[in-house]
Amino acid sequence: MESVIISGLQQGLIYGFMALGVLLTFELLGFPDLSVEGTFPLGAAVTARAVVEGVDPVLAVLMGAAAGGIAGAATGIMHTRLNINNILAGILTATAIYTVMLRTMGRPNTPLLAYDNVFGQVLGWFGLVESHLNTILFLTIIVVIARLLMGWFLSTDLGLAVRATGSNERMIRALGVSTDTMKLLALVISNFLVGLSGALACQAQGFADVGMGIGVLVAAIASVIIGETLFGKGRLNTVLTGVILGSIVYRAVLAVAMQVGLPAEDFKMITAVLVLLALTLPNMKFLGRARSKISGMVKGIKRSRTKSGYSAESIAGQSRGDR
Repeated sequence: MESVIISGLQQGLIYGFMALGVLLTFELLGFPDLSVEGTFPLGAAVTARAVVEGVDPVLAVLMGAAAGGIAGAATGIMHTRLNINNILAGILTATAIYTVMLRTMGRPNTPLLAYDNVFGQVLGWFGLVESHLNTILFLTIIVVIARLLMGWFLSTDLGLAVRATGSNERMIRALGVSTDTMKLLALVISNFLVGLSGALACQAQGFADVGMGIGVLVAAIASVIIGETLFGKGRLNTVLTGVILGSIVYRAVLAVAMQVGLPAEDFKMITAVLVLLALTLPNMKFLGRARSKISGMVKGIKRSRTKSGYSAESIAGQSRGDR
């Protein structure tokens, strides 16, 4: 049980950055950014190559995150400047990134176990040894910082303009706001976070691989949906915190599945089931409330009819007695 909690926390916090990025584009901006499955392994590939070349791990992680932001900008430019469909723009970016990763690493994967990682580097600054608990503490701190920065940004005039672009693009454009600029900015921030998530993932796993991004978009969407289902989707602060907790819950479920001995090839099915449940449970609750309201209305109508019938009979009886 302890290993499940540790694995769920560590992996959930790492992928929490990606969940925040996907929340920004998919949920708040209304932009289905499919380039996420490319920017995630791109962040890992750039970080791995930088570490192998002797770059400081902290700087290497930032380079990986910046590479993700540049790829997000490419998607935004194709969509806003070249008028390419948003889905197709993401697919084109993800396709091109595959070649970029191979050129960057020079091979499909790069092992990093023989090199220092960012966790040991940062923890060493404070005189701490690298352990699961200290790593989780470090990840928690930077995730909280990212969460607070995201909440602050989305509360500024610029962040409100980004949210308004996703809510009503025509209205915000009529107010003189460049919606193309807002989309480009959101895509850069989102994919910066996704690249950061990939960079940290390769440091935690000890390798970078061109296939790391397969299925991560569905996992991120699952984290967002689970977070909104379990913790609500009302206030912005609740949603931002909820998606991070949703990422932890999702990774914990996968850790439990691994603990009970399910084969790795079943994880995609587990992800699909989790997303399906997260999507259908709110609707089931809504239907349950609707049924209870309808049944209550029906019972109320029956009671009123019964009472009116009794009163009519009593009135008729009184009238017969008077006669």
